[in-house]
Amino acid sequence: MGTADRLVWTRGCEFAGGCLLPSSMPHLFEPLTIKSVTLRNRIGVSPMCMYSSDDGVANDWHLVHLGARAAGGAGLVIAEATAVSPEGRISAGDAGIWADKHVEPLARITRFVKQQGAVPGIQLAHAGRKASAARPWEGGGHLADNAGGWPVVGPSAVAFGEALNKVPHALTIVEIAAVQADFAAATKRVLAAGYEWLELHGAHGYLLNQFLSPLSNRRTDSYGGSFENRIRFAIETVRAVRAIWPERLPLAIRLSCTDWVEGGWTIDDCVELSRRLKGEGIDLVDCSSGGSSGTAKIPLGPGYQVPFAGRIRREAGLATAAVGLITEPAQADEIVRTGQADLVLLAREFLRDPNWPLHAARALNQAGVVKAPAQYGRAF
Repeated sequence: MGTADRLVWTRGCEFAGGCLLPSSMPHLFEPLTIKSVTLRNRIGVSPMCMYSSDDGVANDWHLVHLGARAAGGAGLVIAEATAVSPEGRISAGDAGIWADKHVEPLARITRFVKQQGAVPGIQLAHAGRKASAARPWEGGGHLADNAGGWPVVGPSAVAFGEALNKVPHALTIVEIAAVQADFAAATKRVLAAGYEWLELHGAHGYLLNQFLSPLSNRRTDSYGGSFENRIRFAIETVRAVRAIWPERLPLAIRLSCTDWVEGGWTIDDCVELSRRLKGEGIDLVDCSSGGSSGTAKIPLGPGYQVPFAGRIRREAGLATAAVGLITEPAQADEIVRTGQADLVLLAREFLRDPNWPLHAARALNQAGVVKAPAQYGRAF
């Protein structure tokens, strides 16, 4: 991380209507307001697939999993990648929101999350060519159509490779519009379920990312080839969702900021796309990376993706979330204090410790800023 990355935006900011408004220097436990939503702190639960739904329906596992982290002090709790259509699931156990039957089980969760003082969010997704896979603990590879799998789709008839070896059907123009309509219909159900934060999954080699990356998009029509054409699907999908999602509520997108492969999607591409998405109503970019190629050489290390969040924040003028091997309270606090990101999202660390924010508050001498539920008060 260069000196410039650490010194830019050392003063905090709040985001309203896409504008940067100066404020006092923020820290990890300072509230964050985006549009009409205020997070009690800048710690969020990153969306994590549980592969535990039956026909997409959320159950007691999801209530306990997400509810525990809300009770543990997170400001934002984002539900896992939730498929906008049955064929858009990564696995048969994925969460879904393609039917009205999915709404009330999710509403039960959002009600509980709100009761604990957290903001409920959800991530909408379509897995594209990575769909029809076994659960990770069952191997994670593509399932044959006659063994519980289904045909997969993508921008081009190019398989991901390795265990995900199904060749996708290249979506037609009509089919592209149908997928975008699925995102729009899902957005209506997201509202009905009581969510206040919506994130689109445009990362990790799933469908939106497949259109963005030249590694997976080999089209020669208006959705492929040039940068302008490859971003078209993402831009149009954001427009379809924003037309339904209220302006008062935050709309975020998770992007893979680089493929980590020569000739693939780059951070420069991501900065330019983020500038365009700001004009389309995106309020925050959740900055991840990778997922488009099994041969990518990713330099894993603490905070290895944080500089992406800092650069997009500076150059696109958007709020950002930092993710990836963020585990220590001081590390997370420094990311916010030095203006590298507005929000820190944790995944595996929250699996290890649902009460991470409460423990972090004590470590950072902010005890009392986040209060444990009364039932747990004697422990904190």
